[in-house]
Amino acid sequence: MIVQPLTAQAFAVFGDVIEVSEDNRHFAINDGYTQRYHDLAKVDVSTNNGHTLINIFRSTPLPLPLAIHMMERHPLSSQAFMPLGQEPYLVVVAPKGEFNPDNIKVFLATSDQGVNYHAGTWHHFCLALNRVSDFLVIDRGGEGDNCDVVTLDGSLVIDAQQNK
Repeated sequence: MIVQPLTAQAFAVFGDVIEVSEDNRHFAINDGYTQRYHDLAKVDVSTNNGHTLINIFRSTPLPLPLAIHMMERHPLSSQAFMPLGQEPYLVVVAPKGEFNPDNIKVFLATSDQGVNYHAGTWHHFCLALNRVSDFLVIDRGGEGDNCDVVTLDGSLVIDAQQNK
């Protein structure tokens, strides 16, 4: 599988890229000592009286080359990940709807880019690279089954050479 750089345009069908960019709306606050990069993702957790959860996920890197054995989606909410360290990570996604492994895309995210998956977007769990990494995760708590998982045979492999 080919790994491509994470950009807002390439990722738009799957969700939002959370990053500081001159393209994002921003303005000075706190007497000019702070720039607020405003409204970077549309977090959606309200279905079935859901409420916002703020979590930290600690992810251990998987061996490369990486075989894809599962994908998941959250049909009732978005799910946002923001890295808390200095390491890049992989983002593996497929469009919402009926899962089709031919539609999987792989992005290389930098340590200053987060992602917010739209409700129903298929994705792999956190794929830290290089070392154990923490991610701030904002998602939904509440009633209803909000995690669907598909199991894959591992024949889809992310080329380790793409990540060097």
